[in-house]
Amino acid sequence: MASFTVRGILLDIEGTTSSISFVYDVMFPFVRRELDVFFKDHWGEPELMAALDQLARDAGHESLRAMCELESARDDWQAQEVVRREVTALMDKDAKATGLKQLQGLIWQAGFESGELLAHVYDDVPPALEAWNAAGKDVRIYSSGSLQAQKLFFGHTVAGNLLAQLRGHYDTTIGPKRQAESYRKIAGQYSLPPAEILFLSDVVAELDAARDAGLQTALVFRPGNTKGQAGTGQGHAEITSFEQLELT
Repeated sequence: MASFTVRGILLDIEGTTSSISFVYDVMFPFVRRELDVFFKDHWGEPELMAALDQLARDAGHESLRAMCELESARDDWQAQEVVRREVTALMDKDAKATGLKQLQGLIWQAGFESGELLAHVYDDVPPALEAWNAAGKDVRIYSSGSLQAQKLFFGHTVAGNLLAQLRGHYDTTIGPKRQAESYRKIAGQYSLPPAEILFLSDVVAELDAARDAGLQTALVFRPGNTKGQAGTGQGHAEITSFEQLELT
């Protein structure tokens, strides 16, 4: 058991509440498969174009228009091809770019709402969320996935809609997950001292940043995680299940 006295709990998603394989083997391929159709059906809509403007800024351009002009794209089809190449390149290297995550969230929305996508969560997650909420804990999510994608994910899981158990969501618009300042900002939004928040993740570098910001931390080892092995937590508590947490 790992014991903590906390009032807030901050959770990573991929490799912590949910399997890495679901993200890489189901969600990412869905985006690649649906990208062209989504562009055809939604090109010009404000949400999509805002995500693509952010995608362009992430790549160092002033806007989507500037990126397309640089590539000599003169019509919508050519602009879509420019974006398609950028999205494919980012996904090939598993980039955590904000614009990419916003675009993925828009595409996943159609999959979740149609029922084709149903998010995986580990068996211990739903009862833990329920118990923590019953104990008055403030449970929130911090993931590189967009806010929209997070809410879709937890609203459409194999265990049902879990959104009511979550009081807040954060993505990389608040800051990178490996920088301490991001966790200081999140603690400020909790209105709690950082030391009263527990961050759970499968990535040591994220935990290091959270610890530098004053949060309590625990490294989560799930089936299929490849980022480390037991004993590599570098001073962070280590668990394989939320059932091993004793929170007061």
